[in-house]
Amino acid sequence: MFPIVSLNIGTPREVRYGDGRKLKTALQRSPVEGKVFLDLLGFEGDQVADPMNHGGRDKAVCGYPADHFPFWSQELSRDVLYASFGENLTLQGLTEDRIHIGDRFRIGEAEIECSQPRQPCHKLTKVMEYPKMAARLQKLGYCGYYFRVLKQGWIQAGMALERIHTDAAGIAVVDAHHLMYRDKNNFEAIEQLLEHPALSESWKNSLGKRLANRRT
Repeated sequence: MFPIVSLNIGTPREVRYGDGRKLKTALQRSPVEGKVFLDLLGFEGDQVADPMNHGGRDKAVCGYPADHFPFWSQELSRDVLYASFGENLTLQGLTEDRIHIGDRFRIGEAEIECSQPRQPCHKLTKVMEYPKMAARLQKLGYCGYYFRVLKQGWIQAGMALERIHTDAAGIAVVDAHHLMYRDKNNFEAIEQLLEHPALSESWKNSLGKRLANRRT
């Protein structure tokens, strides 16, 4: 069981960074109390600023391990609070090496399935005001992950994810992340990942293009 230590909701808003520049993002989510309904596209009241690259069925819910926050607080020399990575679910104990593509979980009335690692975003680097953020996420594999929703239902902080299916392929999120960013020429492993039915369409497209370029 993996407790939800924070359930976070947000909507797009204008954020200032650097020397006063602006960007529109929903990364600055806030913890909420009480029950929130989770449908096939995400939590009620939660939105994304860039629907071309975020949200949708394959990326309805973003999760991030609470276990990493002490590290980031030390790395950035300031308190890094839950929801700082724009995650909907801050989860205790579910680190990237303990969750696999295709793993399924029950939370309250809902059921979700891991679809892909979360990819570092330039907006996260800017909002966190830490230029090394994307590079550090790529190196460490502290990326977080996305879920698709298999069954809708009510969820609230304090509930716990119960793993109801461990995927037989055993491809951990951290391993998929390393194939994208660190082990880019491991084409045998990439082909194995591409064959996984639970992998998101966006990752299939990106990795499929890498294989196609190699062949040509």
